[in-house]
Amino acid sequence: MDMQLQGKRAFVSGSTRGIGFAIAEAMLAEGASVVINGRDSGRVDAAVDRLRELVPGADVSALTADFADATQVQRMLDRVGHLDVLVNNVGQFDVTPFEAISDADWQRYFDVNVMSGVRLSRHVLDAMLATGWGRIIFISSESGVNVPADMAHYGMTKAAVLALGNSLAKRTRGTEVTVNTILGGPTYSDGVADAVSRISQAQGIPVDDLKSAIVAGNRTSLLQRFIDPSEIASLAVYLASPLASATNGAAVRADGGVLTSIL
Repeated sequence: MDMQLQGKRAFVSGSTRGIGFAIAEAMLAEGASVVINGRDSGRVDAAVDRLRELVPGADVSALTADFADATQVQRMLDRVGHLDVLVNNVGQFDVTPFEAISDADWQRYFDVNVMSGVRLSRHVLDAMLATGWGRIIFISSESGVNVPADMAHYGMTKAAVLALGNSLAKRTRGTEVTVNTILGGPTYSDGVADAVSRISQAQGIPVDDLKSAIVAGNRTSLLQRFIDPSEIASLAVYLASPLASATNGAAVRADGGVLTSIL
């Protein structure tokens, strides 16, 4: 299916690997021009090279900025130019008991996971409304609905992202600009793979056995496996396309069935 993204220019935050990289690759494959982002220039350059290998002829460029630093973000925004599609993907996560999460940790999570989307969306929304077309997509998580006990800071930010997307969509009434949020489920991103690898080494358990044990422990999963980043990317590409014109203000699930409510 042609997603009609030829000639569109997209920015994907946090896209040197994982879900963000998969989204950038999928959009490039559909003919969009894509600006990727990371906080390390070496990783950013390597990601650009890799995308050009995966998608020959890809129109891909990069901007480096650490979303924990508002000054760096502003410098990046001054250079980003016109965007048709914004994918707010950048984020961080870890497993930490509530009592061990410091004030600095809470602030860092909010700055990276929430304020990144605030600053980027504030930069592009009015221009999209003025030109009459645009797409803003937030990558949230089922953890923003069913917040894990040992990831309170992460779940809080993903719930905030849902609220932000819902609010911004209401500003697009009567236009061809849409704002939607993807509720991802347990995804085997590079960050998750790194964490699983560390745990497997520490416990002396083969990686595949540990992955299976983690999936088996999630009793509500209908997939009974990790989601691949490309599966999140497929939904993001659809929501970015003109074909998704009737989907606005939505929290769209790609959670593998881990959320048990019918709405």
